Amino acid sequence: MDVAIDKLSDNELIQKYRDGDYSCFEVLFARYQTKVYGYIFSVVKEKETADDIFQDTFFKVIMTINSGLYKDENKFIHWVMRIAHNLIVDYFRRNNKIPIVPNRPDLEIVETFRLQDENAERDIIRKQTSQNVRKLVKMLPPEQRRVVILRHYGKCDFKDIAAKTGVSINTALGRMRYAIINLRRLAKENNMSIEL
Repeated sequence: MDVAIDKLSDNELIQKYRDGDYSCFEVLFARYQTKVYGYIFSVVKEKETADDIFQDTFFKVIMTINSGLYKDENKFIHWVMRIAHNLIVDYFRRNNKIPIVPNRPDLEIVETFRLQDENAERDIIRKQTSQNVRKLVKMLPPEQRRVVILRHYGKCDFKDIAAKTGVSINTALGRMRYAIINLRRLAKENNMSIEL
């Protein structure tokens, strides 16, 4: 391993990785793999599960950095550990298991359950928001409703929407813009919380 690369900060390594020097991510990975894997294994206690969560953690890290969504705040390892923690919580939730929290001074059992409660609360809010949006979409004029359904539920791009609805791309975009304006207005009138 190049000694000069090994001396770079996390943020410098990330920047060089973004610029195309892929060996920089290998340095980051080597720097933190033991800590991240150790934490995951200490909670899930199963090698195969720990391996899967570890792999998913770094897959998310790479995808986020590659998409340009990672913000350099000198907290790279904290961010990676939060991703690992959230994946562990998701694993336990999916399998209806209660985690056996390791006896570690830096991880309070109350904190672990608080984070689980926050995730459960976030899921409930997301489901409620989704239900609210569906109710409001039904209130839209038919041409706006169709554009919203094709775009958000059908995952169509505006070129496809224009072709399916027999209008120009500009008309499809305009209908979407008016649909969003109307959804915000309808949400306010009906005291519903949505994010658009």
